[in-house]
Amino acid sequence: MTPPSEPSQSRWQRTLLFGLGWLAIGLGILGMLLPLLPTTPFLILAAGCFARSSPRFHAALMHNRHFGPLLRQWESSHSIPPRVKPKAVVLVLVTFGISIAAVSHLELRIMLATLALLLLVFLYRLPVRRPTEPPRS
Repeated sequence: MTPPSEPSQSRWQRTLLFGLGWLAIGLGILGMLLPLLPTTPFLILAAGCFARSSPRFHAALMHNRHFGPLLRQWESSHSIPPRVKPKAVVLVLVTFGISIAAVSHLELRIMLATLALLLLVFLYRLPVRRPTEPPRS
């Protein structure tokens, strides 16, 4: 990732990335409460934005005791630990299953089922690696 001190990054670009990082953090927190809004992609986006705009906030996010290990692994190898994938699949199935059962319109059920399927395909394709394994080329 491009360090913020690189001349190609103007002050307004860093400010924009910093604001986008905080927006992503807010959406990630909201995603902890709402079943259809994912948390992890927003935290990954925040980490990328902070890496380019604020080394201090990037370091704080990377050293967070809850999300830091997963974000560091994602940043280094674009993979997740083996224990995370089954939990994510169960969470998707449960939350989308409840949501599908709660709505009465067929169109909404189809949309939710489609989103769940797309998310499950994405999860299936994610590489799984123990945190100590080197990335595969």
